[in-house]
Amino acid sequence: MSIPATEGAPQAVRPRQAGYRGTKVRRQRVRAAWTFLTPMLFALALVAGWPLLRTFYFSFTDASLSDTTSALFIGFENYLVYDDGAWYGLLTDPIWWRSVWNTLFFSVVSVSLEVVFGIIVALLLNAEFKGRMLVRAAVLIPWAIPTIVSAKMWAWMLNDQFGIINHLLMALGIIDSPIPWTASATYSMWAVIMVDVWKTIPFVALLVLAALQMLPKDCYEAAEVDGIHPVKVFFRVTLPLITPALLVAVIFRLLDALRVFDVIYVLTSNSTSTMTMSIYARQQLVEFQDVGYGSAASTLLFLIIALVTVLYLYLGRRQLGVDQ
Repeated sequence: MSIPATEGAPQAVRPRQAGYRGTKVRRQRVRAAWTFLTPMLFALALVAGWPLLRTFYFSFTDASLSDTTSALFIGFENYLVYDDGAWYGLLTDPIWWRSVWNTLFFSVVSVSLEVVFGIIVALLLNAEFKGRMLVRAAVLIPWAIPTIVSAKMWAWMLNDQFGIINHLLMALGIIDSPIPWTASATYSMWAVIMVDVWKTIPFVALLVLAALQMLPKDCYEAAEVDGIHPVKVFFRVTLPLITPALLVAVIFRLLDALRVFDVIYVLTSNSTSTMTMSIYARQQLVEFQDVGYGSAASTLLFLIIALVTVLYLYLGRRQLGVDQ
């Protein structure tokens, strides 16, 4: 009777020892992770955190570009102030609100088009055909070209005097006279969106194509045997499975679109019809040399992007059922 009791005693201790070892290993991994992350976080705080804090500070001062050391604290006057029976400040500037609308419109339309065309391109590249690898490499060319270079290239092509776009449209009889694509208030925003979509479709297509390559083949084989239409298979099977990849592509593109500057500035400069929040902030900081006012615009730009990002991530988690 005593022998089974002696043999069973170590077995009762083993689960505790295993749990302790698991906790110890987990703690060691956490310490190792923080050891490697600390230098990166410190560098990030210097590179991004300090300029961001300085921008917040300058937004509450009357600093100018010629002299930032003698800036005086003026509170929220750069944002909103009531003086002599009228409201002044950034929140009352119609050009600022026009730039906010332009930014949101550009972001929603461009990202939506990029997602739609990116999925179409990814589906085409996922099909088996001769020369597929060459086509895949060629599709990445617009994404590989620097934005400034591609924007300048399109600026020449869209020129109303010697641009090839107008020349081709007139040769085909689609238009009767040249269209000032980048100078017209009617067409300039759509011209900018077209250029941005052309450049960034490969990015979305690449992420979607990677997701398509990971999909199980048995689902499609079963659907083919059952005679289900390919369109129905796409919306019922393919689209739900590639949704996580689409969410990643959209959040990256949405962040880029909300802070867009280079492509619009090269094509239309400071035109109010296409002015975004970034261009507005740059105009106040550099051309008007009002560091305080420009910093206030930059601060609101940061807050709007942060709000949109948090809201999108929250809705994305709800869509994927992460909270459940």
